[in-house]
Amino acid sequence: MPRSSFPGLPKLEILKSRSSRGWGGGRTAVAVLSGGALIVVGCGSSTVRPTTSAPTSTSGSTASVQQTSTHNKLRSLPQVQAATGRTPAPSPTATTADRSFLETVFNDAQDLWRREFAAAGLTYSPARLVIFSSNVRSGCGVHEDAGPFYCGADHGIYLDLTWFDVLARLARVGSFAQAYIVGHEFGHHVQHLLGIDVGAAARVNPSRKNALSVAGELQADCLAGVWAHSVYSRGELTASDINDMLNKAEVIGDDFAARSSGQPVDPGLFTHGSSAQRQHWLRTGFESGDPEDCDTFSSGQLTGPGAAR
Repeated sequence: MPRSSFPGLPKLEILKSRSSRGWGGGRTAVAVLSGGALIVVGCGSSTVRPTTSAPTSTSGSTASVQQTSTHNKLRSLPQVQAATGRTPAPSPTATTADRSFLETVFNDAQDLWRREFAAAGLTYSPARLVIFSSNVRSGCGVHEDAGPFYCGADHGIYLDLTWFDVLARLARVGSFAQAYIVGHEFGHHVQHLLGIDVGAAARVNPSRKNALSVAGELQADCLAGVWAHSVYSRGELTASDINDMLNKAEVIGDDFAARSSGQPVDPGLFTHGSSAQRQHWLRTGFESGDPEDCDTFSSGQLTGPGAAR
């Protein structure tokens, strides 16, 4: 895939000097249950809903148009540079949601994408932050026990403190796992501003609704990785923080959720992607720092680790 050229924005090979730290780490992901229901997978865009099992193969002109359009929109954004300012140091193991930390991460990601759009000569409409507990009304409707989500109708990133508290207490992942979720929701905001409309594509090709949803969610994961790249490049992330993000990506994989709830794993029902897919695309964005590398809709991009076939 050809890469776009942006003079003055050098590629940051940030992992070469730190590759000895690796991507491994202990398996800290656990089932997060409340009242018998798996709640840890409730993040993402409010504009996509699951359907019954459907084929996931890419075929026809509709898929081709979607792939070409998505790639062209992403390549308009330059590779990120390190942001100014500092994010707060995440705690090794969070035991509760930290509102101040979430707000600071939100502001840092907002600043990054504002600069990215400005560098590309594009208009940036800022996201809105809404922090709530359990229930909230957004421009997309009323949400109960929703977890974090993005609403394109009001540009709102909605963060559920109750959801984060359960995650922190039971999954025992560090604060940067929470930061990854904020970055993921910003990924949906970037998609919305660029006109990458998974819902519209699904209405044209309803048999691929779930597969398109997976592509959209994995792209948001990749864009979260792009934001994390900017934080790492200014020396504010450790290998432990990176593993924290990857462990969180494992916990919210559709296959992990199915196994944790005692259900069979049916890739045709996936709406967010497998654990391996989510880790793969988060890592892709983090390693490159280039939004262009986040074209999950292109032919063959969903046949990577843990892909639905």
